[in-house]
Amino acid sequence: MTREELRDMARQELEKRNAFRCRLLVCYSSPCLSSGAEAVHKALVAAVKERNLDVDIDVTRTGCVGPCSRGPLVTVRRQGCEDVIYEHVTPELVVRILDEHAVGNAPLAEHVLPQDLPFFTKQHKVVLANSANLDPESLESYVSMGGFTALLKVLEEMSPEQVVEEIKKSGLRGRGGGGFPTGLKWDFVRKATGEKKYIVANGDEGDPGAYMDRTTMESDPFLVLEGMVIAAYAVGADQGYIYVRAEYPLAAERLANAIRKAEKAEILGNRIFGSTFNFRVDIRFGAGAFVCGEETGLLTSIMGRRGQPYPRPPFPAISGLWQCPTLINNVETFGNIAPIINRGGDWYASIGTEKSKGTKIFALAGEINNTGLIEVPMGITLREVVYEIGGGIPNGRGFKAAQTGGPSGGCIPADFLDTPIDYENLAALGSIMGSGGLVIMNDRSCMVDVARFFMDFCRDESCGKCIPCRVGTTQMLRLLEKICNGSAVMEDLDKLRELAEMVQDTSLCGLGFTSPNPTLSTLKYFREEYEAHIRDRKCPVGVCIMNEVPLRELVTELPRRIREEADREKA
Repeated sequence: MTREELRDMARQELEKRNAFRCRLLVCYSSPCLSSGAEAVHKALVAAVKERNLDVDIDVTRTGCVGPCSRGPLVTVRRQGCEDVIYEHVTPELVVRILDEHAVGNAPLAEHVLPQDLPFFTKQHKVVLANSANLDPESLESYVSMGGFTALLKVLEEMSPEQVVEEIKKSGLRGRGGGGFPTGLKWDFVRKATGEKKYIVANGDEGDPGAYMDRTTMESDPFLVLEGMVIAAYAVGADQGYIYVRAEYPLAAERLANAIRKAEKAEILGNRIFGSTFNFRVDIRFGAGAFVCGEETGLLTSIMGRRGQPYPRPPFPAISGLWQCPTLINNVETFGNIAPIINRGGDWYASIGTEKSKGTKIFALAGEINNTGLIEVPMGITLREVVYEIGGGIPNGRGFKAAQTGGPSGGCIPADFLDTPIDYENLAALGSIMGSGGLVIMNDRSCMVDVARFFMDFCRDESCGKCIPCRVGTTQMLRLLEKICNGSAVMEDLDKLRELAEMVQDTSLCGLGFTSPNPTLSTLKYFREEYEAHIRDRKCPVGVCIMNEVPLRELVTELPRRIREEADREKA
């Protein structure tokens, strides 16, 4: 494919789109599909065909719109009019939308989702900018929105060194959790010696409640591919892998479709856009092991071995897949590359804070009115996310804590609601950015039980390779269970803290040394709840069933329980 052919493809797609008087966009991401979007789409297509409206009205399946709790979502786009988004659409309602709004130009006001909601207005979309507007299965749709112009620019106008410098200038940091400077990592791989180099996109997203990468792969798969190809050109790689969880079948399907169509158009494969540059991409599936989200565990899995981390150094940039230099970035990171190349590193660096540039995608979940996927500038406060974008806590309950970074993140109390969200501030509070999970808890949440839940998850997901993680998480879980069931003593709090710090300092990989974060943060900010469980043998919010006693109290407790049981039998 040449530049002229790409322009022709974009022009023809735009002309085709503009020929319709009205377009109906059905969100076809996993959250909306789970609430009935497939049935809505089928009903809409059938109704359009039945009324012979195919020439005037276009029905398109799109990626994620954002407010996932309000799905299925359907957008009516009429020429010369503002978009109208309908929420909780049913097959019956979508036919009314077609007849009364698309044809009759009379919106159904009672079903409309206002677009002036802070949920929309407070966001700043870069990676997700086009997800609600394009057909994720159509190469033409992606190209019509500027797709692959960044890749062409790189191949025709920039050297690999210039590409790396532009990414450095942007200040982009890895969106997988660690926040390592992306441009610096690319430079390490570019300068590494080796005849073979690899690119890996980490789409293994295992945090409870997190679905940022899944949605990006489902909604804009060509964007991920374009970022990978640009990275390959910059570092000198000719083979890439996208590591996708097997539990993400739709993401895998759309990525495979995107790869096939890009190869057919000679945007992937040999002599990309007529250049001497070659690059191929294959998909590899994960088996649901959380530890494979760690980069070295992921690499061993791609190579066909058990997904277990290995010590560093050497780092993957020097010795990764099959001992070759390997660049690993997560899916969201690759999603930022094309916009940066198109608009410049200075533009991207103007968003966010001094040390945390750009935007971040969060999966907003838990006890909050507006759950869903959001993309916001770095530095936005937690209060803005919770009470403006999120719409506050349901039923007027109070905010208690926000957990960032998944099961390895910390719990941030209400005292820090006005803290800007960036890598440095979260670390200072004992939490992490992670991949972008953001779970909100109300005043009925027991923070001891929250810590126990996440420790149970980390214990189960430990690969077992190193003793601190394998044994330490098990012992921490036992102590937390004792506190929750009423059998702990005050000395157990010191044991829990010491054990958590040991696991944090001595574990082999990121899963191990971040697993104590929920425990340590709740001990720091909610210690009174721990003490109430032990001192008063009472859960302050009534979540924990405290039917056990400390071992040293059994001498007096057992006879008492025997007497009570005997009295009940007599009565």
